[in-house]
Amino acid sequence: MTKRTLYVGCIAALLASGPLTAEDKPAAPAAAPPPDTTIATVNGQPVSLGLFRLFYAERLRMAGSENSPAFQNQAFNEFVNILVTAQNAETKGIDKDANVKDALEIQRLQLLSRLALQNAAQNFTPSDEDLKKAYDARYGEASRMEYKARHILVKSEDEAKKLIAELDKGGDFAELAKTNSLGPTGKNGGDLGWFDSQQMVKPFTDAVKTMKPGAYTKTPVQTQFGWHVILLEETREAEPPTLDSVKAELTAGLQRDALANFVNDLREKAKLDLNSDLIKANPQEAGEAK
Repeated sequence: MTKRTLYVGCIAALLASGPLTAEDKPAAPAAAPPPDTTIATVNGQPVSLGLFRLFYAERLRMAGSENSPAFQNQAFNEFVNILVTAQNAETKGIDKDANVKDALEIQRLQLLSRLALQNAAQNFTPSDEDLKKAYDARYGEASRMEYKARHILVKSEDEAKKLIAELDKGGDFAELAKTNSLGPTGKNGGDLGWFDSQQMVKPFTDAVKTMKPGAYTKTPVQTQFGWHVILLEETREAEPPTLDSVKAELTAGLQRDALANFVNDLREKAKLDLNSDLIKANPQEAGEAK
């Protein structure tokens, strides 16, 4: 059988099993061959349809491409390249190297761990009560203040102080921002629009919270970006989002908490025996590892 025949046979088998999607959910028509169907033999090594379909689905997902004969051909060529180079490594005994064995074992463990977490996540559905509690904890009690401000960003504290002196003399904040600010908002007179406390770095937010509308900072404010002169124009108390609008966000947070608890529970139940000889040899490191 020629390589071209193997190539065409593999693609034909893939098409017969139905199209694959980027979500790794192959559509399986009634006549689809079973996953253990051999679609090709490379140097005497049989290749199953299931193996290639897994490779193809992952390749399709990573590329963000559409399923097509052209992409199937490209993926199959890549798959054969992987097979023949892997076989070459085995022929040379590379797979017997201790470091390679450890690397393969790590990949196996990582895959199983990821699948265990996926399985746990799929089995977790927060109740309406859990969602309401999470919503109240995040949005129910604290008011959400928003600010409308302008700023001028410069490199040094002295530059910022000179600009404040100009403002004290009646200088126009927007015009000074246009001619002096290093930030991308400079061309717009330093206009930052509306923002809440979570959207700005802490020193900037801390300064704005102490100001009254219409006032500008009398001393420069330093952040990792440089030195700021800030003008607070308006404030308003924003309405919290509806529960429905943040349901997906809250669900994701509860799911993360559930997975963390799942892992912690497994750790608590696990029987972990450390090598006593190593502990005796390195008592300080053993204590730090607790």
